Amino acid sequence: MNKKDIIEALTSVLSTKTEAKNATEKIFSAMQSALRSGEKVIISGFGSWSIKLIRAKKMINPKTKKIMLIDPKKKVKFKPAKNLLV
Repeated sequence: MNKKDIIEALTSVLSTKTEAKNATEKIFSAMQSALRSGEKVIISGFGSWSIKLIRAKKMINPKTKKIMLIDPKKKVKFKPAKNLLV
């Protein structure tokens, strides 16, 4: 299921496809803002999203055999709700 499919599903509940698209955009925008500010996003019965910090690490370049430093980065982590898993 992708964003377009979600909009189509919401169209059956809302009046127009435009309303469904706007609602979907607002939901995703709110989730993105919350994650960027370090908040955890929880949808009860579905799961939660959070930011995980991947620390810096050293790796060996396979071609040059030299040690490289990989910068730290942030990743979005999703944890499904227990009842979501079948």
